[in-house]
Amino acid sequence: MRSVLALLAALLLGAPALAVTPQERLADPALEARARAISQNLRCLVCQNESIDESDADLAHDIRVLLRQRMLAGDTDAQAVQYMVARYGQFVLLRPPVEPATWVLWYGPGALLLVAGLGTVIWLRRRSGMGAPASVPPLTDVERQRLDAMLRETER
Repeated sequence: MRSVLALLAALLLGAPALAVTPQERLADPALEARARAISQNLRCLVCQNESIDESDADLAHDIRVLLRQRMLAGDTDAQAVQYMVARYGQFVLLRPPVEPATWVLWYGPGALLLVAGLGTVIWLRRRSGMGAPASVPPLTDVERQRLDAMLRETER
């Protein structure tokens, strides 16, 4: 039991391991904190689902270094982010802004789900209507006599 707990503790403590190396860190703790906050919102262009703060990719390292250079040059947070967007495009942002160019990104999945749901409802309604006609006429006397005769034969 203790070994399981030790393993879980090691996994939980090791999970937030970040890729920022000591050589990349800035000497000024305030600037480093700002750089880390910004880098958590910038996408690794190689990994695509990780921030540059988490990624070990060479390009993520280059972007982290460039970001820190911009911070040392006196850029505000907004200016540093704008520089990255100007250089790499809005894809570098983990959360791109909601604007006409990104509407498909933000609203496309919901619209696709809605269209798929409506298509399924229409398909199910048409499918349920394919069986018997809406109104089945009653059996005639001849048909009823034939049915009774068939039922009597199967009972024997």
